Amino acid sequence: MLKEYRTISEVAGPLMLVKKVEGVKYGELGEIELSNGEVRRCRVLEVNEDNALVQLFESAAGINLSESKVRFLGRGLEFPVSIDILGRVFDGLGRPIDDGPNIIPDKRLDINGTPINPAARDYPSEFIQTGISAIDGLNTLVRGQKLPIFSGSGLPHAQLAAQIARQAKVLGTETNFAVVFAAIGITFEEADFFISDFRKTGAIDRAVLFMNLANDPAIERIATPRMALTAAEFLAFEKDMHVLVILTDITNYAEALREVSAARKEVPGRRGYPGYLYTDLATIYERAGRIRSKKGSITLIPILTMPEDDKTHPIPDLTGYITEGQIILSRELYRKGVIPPIDVLPSLSRLKDKGIGEGKTREDHADTMNQLFAAYARGKEAKELMVILGEAALTDTDKLYARFADEFEKEYVSQGYDEDRTIEQTLEIGWKLLSILPRSELRRIRDEYLDKYLPVKE
Repeated sequence: MLKEYRTISEVAGPLMLVKKVEGVKYGELGEIELSNGEVRRCRVLEVNEDNALVQLFESAAGINLSESKVRFLGRGLEFPVSIDILGRVFDGLGRPIDDGPNIIPDKRLDINGTPINPAARDYPSEFIQTGISAIDGLNTLVRGQKLPIFSGSGLPHAQLAAQIARQAKVLGTETNFAVVFAAIGITFEEADFFISDFRKTGAIDRAVLFMNLANDPAIERIATPRMALTAAEFLAFEKDMHVLVILTDITNYAEALREVSAARKEVPGRRGYPGYLYTDLATIYERAGRIRSKKGSITLIPILTMPEDDKTHPIPDLTGYITEGQIILSRELYRKGVIPPIDVLPSLSRLKDKGIGEGKTREDHADTMNQLFAAYARGKEAKELMVILGEAALTDTDKLYARFADEFEKEYVSQGYDEDRTIEQTLEIGWKLLSILPRSELRRIRDEYLDKYLPVKE
């Protein structure tokens, strides 16, 4: 029989202090029973001698200090897992919200997971095809990688996330691939867009969705990404699946963390975020990867909107330290009608060299990637010069580079949200664009590949 306490001494925002408790542990779940019989959930944040500070999952409205009672359940927040979670939609606390039956679990897993031993980690090395040229061709995603997408408010990161979730596959192992999608602090319209997109395209059959809405409590927002990663760990390391985890929007998660930190009166760090923001983000991101003795893997794409499009803001800044690169969306390209508006020059995948080449993508991939980067960078410089000095001041070669930059954005980067390109199609488009330039300018590509793949000019 669980012990009940009627010793609530104060409630402040999402926090509540319970006195004279015994044997209560950090992270333990609790239930608050109101005088009318309603039950709300809470979690222990801090234990100081016989006082427990708990965090409420729901609103504090209606909690009468003298008449409400609290019982602690002796366990942390858990997610019930089985293979039946595929194709289901859950809320941020892992409760089904798709009118389907409750999950009959194989087991219940603590949502905080267990850290992967660094010595047991396997190096990411297999190509994941997203069907998006700007990612596959130039900032390649590798199985087991953490590759965030940095966006700005109003940019179409939601559509890009849905497209990646729909199209991503590990080549040669299509049947064993799953997507875990967690939406954190989004509007009802966005949640509806994601769920209907997954259902309409049939992607829901191999996906697990977690939906945390903007009007849900902050504490639920903190649990959502951990719920998603717990589901992913089960599918990857116990069911041998290749799992792609997409978390959107990490900025909303960090805001919830700041809200709870302020309620606890902790000393704030940069921009009011708690000093442990780096550590907290690392406990999420570092759950992705591959383990030597296991067939499955977790690849992670966190999406975050940069406040005021500022890359030096604490959330993108710290995320960049923990993850292996970033995909950056550009407001300028979006205004030009480039869809998806991926800015390839500041984007980076630190593991791209490990996932490309013969046997993985194609032998000419690395050379064409380097040449496209260099040519696009020079083309953008030529266009800037054209604005300042006028077209007449440019050499004929610079004019070709400027034309290349325009065509590159139109044909290579821009492809809409419904086009799913194979890596061969992406490479062919790259070669077609490189044929705009004289062969003497293609110094980063070996002659044997130029002879084999460069289209012959009419």
